[in-house]
Amino acid sequence: MRTRLRTRQAITPAPAKGVSVGDCRRAWAAEFRARGIDSPELDARVLIGHALDLDHAALAARADQPLSAEQQGAIAALARRRLAHEPVARITGTREFWSLPLRVTGATLVPRPETETIVTAALHALDRRGPRSRSWRIADIGTGSGAIVLALLSELPNAFAIGTDISAAALAVARVNAGRLDVRRAAYVVCDMASALSGPFDLIVSNPPYIATGDLDRLAPEVRQFDPHAALDGGADGLDGYRALAATAAPLLARNGVLVVELGKGQAESVAALFVGAGLAPIAPQHDLNGLSRALIAQNVKCGL
Repeated sequence: MRTRLRTRQAITPAPAKGVSVGDCRRAWAAEFRARGIDSPELDARVLIGHALDLDHAALAARADQPLSAEQQGAIAALARRRLAHEPVARITGTREFWSLPLRVTGATLVPRPETETIVTAALHALDRRGPRSRSWRIADIGTGSGAIVLALLSELPNAFAIGTDISAAALAVARVNAGRLDVRRAAYVVCDMASALSGPFDLIVSNPPYIATGDLDRLAPEVRQFDPHAALDGGADGLDGYRALAATAAPLLARNGVLVVELGKGQAESVAALFVGAGLAPIAPQHDLNGLSRALIAQNVKCGL
């Protein structure tokens, strides 16, 4: 095993004279591919662009430009972090979600494409109730980086939202993202789930922790080693977050208000049963681009607040 590791390390690109931007990109893409890193070409391009402060177009235009030893070293430092399975978004500190550039840190989850299903489902639910120009009242429980609520506010020009999180560090990131996007219709409060909120809300959204404790060690290293544990661990059966939402968030819904949550694999029926027990009426789950049940919508059909 040691001999093999030395062999793999030996082919790691090292600073050399006459190496161009394109040469460097191809070399690191080949190294990522050899080490089993997903999307090796994309990762190499993004990391080199970040190190050189070049966007995609500029990177392509300067493909033949020679790199200094210092530049090669800066690129190598970032690439080694990726080889240790650190996600690209954590290395660069940014991630695009719903076409919005968001800041991410170790205090927050990295927003994932499948979570956009929650935004789509929430917007469709509101579209059935009225125009997007209404002054909708929204709560995002466990907001993290603020990705979901900021995406919603980008589509709802007169809505006002409150984001909660048990982590003050995560809410600091959400505030930064709101400021960078010049969103002034959001407030943030540190609390456990919805314990500090009072309704009524037209829409409550949440991506709660939903990984069963016993499954955490089987997650990909990009998730297991770098995502905040508290944002992943959903208890023994992965449903603790949904139980808390049923108890604290469901009573805050206005009449005909809706609760939209992200689901883990195979959780749709169990979560729907919890929400029925809280007096809500779930509808068929919405699927992500991989065909998995990803979002569950439940409506308050009681009098509400």
